[in-house]
Amino acid sequence: MINILKKIVASKKEEVEHLKKLKPLSASMIDYSKYSNVSLKKYLSDPLQTGIIAEFKRSSPSKGIINNRSDIVQTTTGYIYSGATALSILTEKNFFGGCIEDLIAVRAVNSCPILRKEFIIDEYQLIESKMNGADVILLIAAILDHEESYKLASKAKEIGLEVLMEVHSEEEISRINEHVDIAGINNRNLNDFSVSIDTSLKLFDMIPEQFIKISESGIDTPEKLLMLKQKGFRGFLIGERFMSYQHPEKACAEFINDFNKLIAKEIVNERV
Repeated sequence: MINILKKIVASKKEEVEHLKKLKPLSASMIDYSKYSNVSLKKYLSDPLQTGIIAEFKRSSPSKGIINNRSDIVQTTTGYIYSGATALSILTEKNFFGGCIEDLIAVRAVNSCPILRKEFIIDEYQLIESKMNGADVILLIAAILDHEESYKLASKAKEIGLEVLMEVHSEEEISRINEHVDIAGINNRNLNDFSVSIDTSLKLFDMIPEQFIKISESGIDTPEKLLMLKQKGFRGFLIGERFMSYQHPEKACAEFINDFNKLIAKEIVNERV
């Protein structure tokens, strides 16, 4: 996976440099107040929300094509109608089959918080994210050093974006800085692709309390979601669990319905 990450980052550097020449963006020339500003942090803090961040993801380096048939607008609006709190749109093209046009299409029909899931390495991508409808951007600690993490998070906040910093090890937690809004723990091992929610359970208490915490990957049953919720996680990024079905929005609805039944059962058991 490390080699894959290096390939992705190398490809992304080339792509960004090309875009800078093709379509220059200057932060000083843009009125950011015209663009979306829906707080994922606020939504995740609402106890009435499920906390599910439902992701649209066509493919991945580890799984290949996951779902290249579902319509992105139908799927994402279905996610929200089913009870998801927010959306994650994977815009990386070469390895995940996404594009910036996906973000634009989803923003046009949804007023919920939208996370742009991307390998962000340059301030250009922050401006691009804001202009095309993102409310939140992902920074991946595994591909950024301390200085880069701080610089990108600071710039994102300056232009009105919230920041989700993703970590998957104790060492990476030090990348989380005061400009970060949400700390995400990735349950996927970046060396061998294995997934375990034990990673979230292990790292939860190591992250300072002031950060909203979300768990990412491997949340494939309502029981796992409940366990993470009881631990204190406020958000749950779920993509492949839904996208592996022909109708991801229906899979999301069934998952949330089963989770609500599980919650109701827990409440009854507590009262007995």
